Amino acid sequence: MNKAWLVAQREFLENMRTKSFWIGIFLFPVLLTLMVVVPELLERVKGSRGYTVVDRSGWLLEAVQREVLAGDLAELLWLAARRYREGGAQLAELPEPLRQVAPAAAALNPIELPAAARVVIDAAAPGTGLPDTVVSALRDAAPALLSWWNGVTPAAARRLSAQLARARYVFTPADTAAPNVEAQLDRAVGRGELFAYFVIGPEPVADNTGSKYVSKNLTDEDLREWFGGLASAVVRQQRLDQEGIARATAQWIQAPLAFEERRVTAAGEQAEVERADTMRQWAPVVFVYLLWIAVFTIAQMLLTNTIEEKSNRLMEVLLSSVSPVQLMAGKIGGIAVTGLTVVASWVVFFVAGVKLLPRLMNAPARMDFSALLGEPIYLASFVAYFLLGYLLYAALLVGIGSVCNTLKEAQNLMTPVILLLMVPLFSMVPIGRDPNGTLAQVLSYVPPFTPFVMMNRAAGPPTPLEYLATTGVLLVSIAAALWAAAKVFRVGVLLYGKPPTPREILRWIRAPVGVVAVRRESPT
Repeated sequence: MNKAWLVAQREFLENMRTKSFWIGIFLFPVLLTLMVVVPELLERVKGSRGYTVVDRSGWLLEAVQREVLAGDLAELLWLAARRYREGGAQLAELPEPLRQVAPAAAALNPIELPAAARVVIDAAAPGTGLPDTVVSALRDAAPALLSWWNGVTPAAARRLSAQLARARYVFTPADTAAPNVEAQLDRAVGRGELFAYFVIGPEPVADNTGSKYVSKNLTDEDLREWFGGLASAVVRQQRLDQEGIARATAQWIQAPLAFEERRVTAAGEQAEVERADTMRQWAPVVFVYLLWIAVFTIAQMLLTNTIEEKSNRLMEVLLSSVSPVQLMAGKIGGIAVTGLTVVASWVVFFVAGVKLLPRLMNAPARMDFSALLGEPIYLASFVAYFLLGYLLYAALLVGIGSVCNTLKEAQNLMTPVILLLMVPLFSMVPIGRDPNGTLAQVLSYVPPFTPFVMMNRAAGPPTPLEYLATTGVLLVSIAAALWAAAKVFRVGVLLYGKPPTPREILRWIRAPVGVVAVRRESPT
């Protein structure tokens, strides 16, 4: 064991000196940053969609524009409320009209902001349910706020919030009195001067006759769905008014029967379901993916390392001082420590990322994902199943590496291992939905899948008996795999030339300890 420990130290230090080790360390934070930053940057640099509307109804366009304004004002009030709560420089960066309404907006719940936006648009609008002081403050600030907003450009709106309609869509009035207006707009769309245009029929409340959406790009449906949704809401309300049905009555008729979600605690009592509870329910899926990446990456590192040292004859030098079993144990242990180091760095970068990236992107996190790292069952399961899964697949790959002279030779033998590793990925979502179902319970006792499936079931969670039973099955499988890998390693590590056949490898495993099965050469 002392010699195996020395080999492990050597493996760890050698890996720390390689570029691949540091690439593995820093690749995760780079990917994490890109996953957060790139979509945000793409959203910011995405050009505003220019559109126009030919309104043959004479009223619908104006009504939709009021809905657009109400939506933008609600978003601005939410922004002002958030900056007001943060205070300091965040609030000082807002334009003066938004700073004026910030205290009133901060006194409201998010669901009350649409009603507050309508108070700003129309001083006569009833502030139903809103505090009188807030309604008064909004009405006083409305002229300055509307005057400022009318002069805001799409670029300036995008700097405030990418969710604003003005930041995403630019309306250009159409000359509906011009002859062949649609033909002119077709040419404008063809030249790229407009992204699309809408035609509203003469009687949109009665039917859809004459209503069209014209664009060259039919894959980007954001504009059509956005404008169409607003127009549909206005038309729907007009139909209700025409039939004499009050808005409240229509909402009551269409309201579904809602069942309040409750969860059962460990004490067997009911408790409210929060967003964090749902996040914890699906968190194991994320951990399984990270576990899969960690096990596959580190085990692959062991395979590559073994083949490299065998091909350059370094194995022969090492075997002059240690036994094959000590060498194999040291290599597995040293690379396991390397893997734990990489995983620990990932955890550190993840915690730092979820705390710092939202601030750098000026978008405070809606959910604290770092709280998941405080869940003992997730962390303990991840570390335990990483080690057990790594040992199982390390035994398979170190055996493969010992009988191959090049990575090209190892690719054929790696195919079954890769297929085994794909099964946990394909079953992540079904098991996440039903962590204690039949599929999850059956796969838990299949050793190549046990680490990933049991990690995936952590939100269930499985019973203590299942943890003990599956861990016992996994430990027995690891012992058997290491025993077989040791018998293959002691022969294959010094074997050069043509790779052995599966029958020869099986004969090595079945040979008694101390006996080496010699390859039989065919007579010439």
